[in-house]
Amino acid sequence: MTTAVAAPFRFFALQVVRTRRLGPSLVRVTLAGEDLRYFLSDGRDQSLSLFLPHPGQEKPAVPCELGDGWWQAWRELPDGVRAVMRSYTLRALRRDPDEIDIDFVLHTPAGPASRWAARASSGDRVVLLGPALADNRAIRFRPPNDTELTLIWGDETAVPAVSAILESLPPGTRARVWLEVHDAGDIQDLPTEADAEITWLVGDASGTEGSPMALDALRGTQLPDAQRTYAWIAGESAMVKQLRRHLVGERGIDRRRVTFVGYWRRGMSEEQLRTNVT
Repeated sequence: MTTAVAAPFRFFALQVVRTRRLGPSLVRVTLAGEDLRYFLSDGRDQSLSLFLPHPGQEKPAVPCELGDGWWQAWRELPDGVRAVMRSYTLRALRRDPDEIDIDFVLHTPAGPASRWAARASSGDRVVLLGPALADNRAIRFRPPNDTELTLIWGDETAVPAVSAILESLPPGTRARVWLEVHDAGDIQDLPTEADAEITWLVGDASGTEGSPMALDALRGTQLPDAQRTYAWIAGESAMVKQLRRHLVGERGIDRRRVTFVGYWRRGMSEEQLRTNVT
């Protein structure tokens, strides 16, 4: 199933080969399938659309055979039939054998994707909408060539993206990184050849809206001298906007050198977000 949709993206029929618990709130699901030989990506914060089956379904219901017409046909399927679609970041791509890793955050109360990931086992079938071209528009981390300092902030939903970004940074790249999680057990060792100072922030597990922890952490940090700074911020939409305002308004960073991505919005499901956007 390598049906092209909006180039350079394609559908990939995959199945679970193994899972691994990374911490109290994180689980890594490894997927494989013959289609992955067509899957190409430069990594970093590569975004993917993952389609999951409902309980009792053998595979997710996605009208892949319709090519560009799949979206409207998918939306018209009954709620209990239409595959659950969620956006995730590619954590890793390997060859020989072809495999990808996707890291899931486990929530309480659990949504459909969190429930699926917590119970995923070998042989479970999924469909992925992903890249067939390595350098594609679903990669947002793009520091200008003249960048002297890279700033990165993400909450727990952005940990996979930040992990992949750090692995991609050239040796000696100056980077300052803040990662926010709700459980100290979710802190990981993140390999990188960059000159990266990584600060983990352990927040309130209740996820209190408007927590100033991330903003206070950035405000309280004296950054290295740099004329040309690039920033990448991803996570809860409201917090991302606050941090962007701080970097641009208080730190004086050129807004054109700040990439900001709202992975989720407090109090809203992904279905509600997509409805608002479309």
